[in-house]
Order: sequence, then C-alpha cells, then structure tokens
Amino acid sequence: MQSAKSEKSVVPLTVTDQMGRRVAVPYPPRRIVSLVPSQTELLFDLGLGDRVVGVTKFCIHPAAAREKAAVIGGTKNFDFAKIDALRPDLILGNKEENYREGIEQLAVKYPVWLSDIATLDDALRMIRQVGMVAGTPERARQMADDIAASFAELPVTAPPHTAAYFIWRKPYMVAAAGTFIDELLQRAGFANAFAGQARYPEVTAEQLAAAAPATIFLSSEPYPFGARHLAEFQASCPNASVQIVDGELFSWYGSRLQYSAAYLKSLIPAD
Repeated sequence: MQSAKSEKSVVPLTVTDQMGRRVAVPYPPRRIVSLVPSQTELLFDLGLGDRVVGVTKFCIHPAAAREKAAVIGGTKNFDFAKIDALRPDLILGNKEENYREGIEQLAVKYPVWLSDIATLDDALRMIRQVGMVAGTPERARQMADDIAASFAELPVTAPPHTAAYFIWRKPYMVAAAGTFIDELLQRAGFANAFAGQARYPEVTAEQLAAAAPATIFLSSEPYPFGARHLAEFQASCPNASVQIVDGELFSWYGSRLQYSAAYLKSLIPAD
C-alpha cells in the first residue's frame, strides 16, 4: 500500500504556461527534461539539478549539466527515443528556441511547459512560474525580485545612444524590434538603430552605414564574433564604437540575468 506521502507526490498540479496552454504536472516533478539552455541553468541555480535527467547539447551552463543528465539532441532536433527512455514527468521548452512539431509530438505523451519571452517582465514571470511548477517557489521569487531590482538601478540616458546588435555574419543579421535583446538594449538606454524592422532581419553593409549607429555590438553567440571582425564593421561606420559583447548576458533569460544589469551598465558610454 502506498503511503500518504507517496500518494501526495503524484497529485497533479495544473498550471498555465506562457503560451496559454493548460498543463497537468505531477507535483513535485522528479524527472525533468530541459530543452532550453537558459532554463537548464535556471533549474540548477534553483537547486533542482538532481531532478534534471535530460538536457540539450547546447546546455553548457553549469558545466556539469551534460555530465549529470542525458543529452537528448539539440534545441531543434530532439532524440525522441532518448527522451522516452528518461520517462520525464515534466519537459520545459520555449516557443522560439524549440520547434513546434517536436513540442507537439512530446506533448502527446508528457507534460510540456513552454515559455514565450520577449521582455524582461516575461523572463521574470518565467522564473517565478518554473520555480512554482518545479517545487521551489520561494527561491525563484527571490531570484526574480533581485533581478528586477538590479535592472531598476540602471541609469536612464537622454537622449538614448543608438546601437546596432549583430548576431550573425554572412549574411549580416541584427536583433531588431520584438526581441529580448532589443528589450535589454532599451533597458540600458540604447535606441536600436534597426527598431523599424522586426525580429532578426538581414542587413547590408550599406544599410548599416546609412543607419550610422553610435555603437555596434558584435555578439559572442550565436555567431562567434571576435576581434578579427572589428575592422570590417569599423569600415562601414568609422565613427562608431565597435565592441564584442557577451551574448549570453543579452539573450539568456534565466538565472544568468542576475549578472546582466551590471554588465549592461558597464557598456553604457560615458556622457
């Protein structure tokens, strides 16, 4: 006969994810598969690393994540057989980072909670909700509150400095309106030079020169921009400040946000 404690452990908690989907999760979940690197790091930082049984090959933080958990493929190509073998009782995904067909296939068998993040408020809500559904609500709430407080202390520049944020080369691609990166640029007092475009448009060197941003940020990910690329952007915008920046601190919307505000402050040009 099951004890009252073991029976209680399998009572489902029905929650609504950030896509508006109702998801019934055995509470607390014991076998979690994370399909998103930033959410994997969040789980570990919430003290839930021992419950994470599956991660993607891109889940590089913490370093032990891919050693302690099984690697179930990439963010857009899941190994369904490996996931089935893990018998997850919760899968965490994301609308943008994962692919709809794969998520739909998993949702037939397992509780799949999806995040959908474009703003800092979305990210803070995700942190609190993941903490709630995974069983560490107080720790998650405190983390989210601390992150919010750190961003509230960022100075506001008037007028804002114009900036272009590049995520890819050949073709050039930038983070434009409607992206989490654009949100963080605005939080740091930068006006996106490509705010008139949406998401991640391709741009030419001529378009960059015409936009004439005061600052050009070259992200360390997904394309690994390095010092060797500075000159080609400087040629298009001789008067711009061209810098390599830590892409994780601009685009990882989990617990890494604890360090983002201080990093953004360090990038704000002196008046």
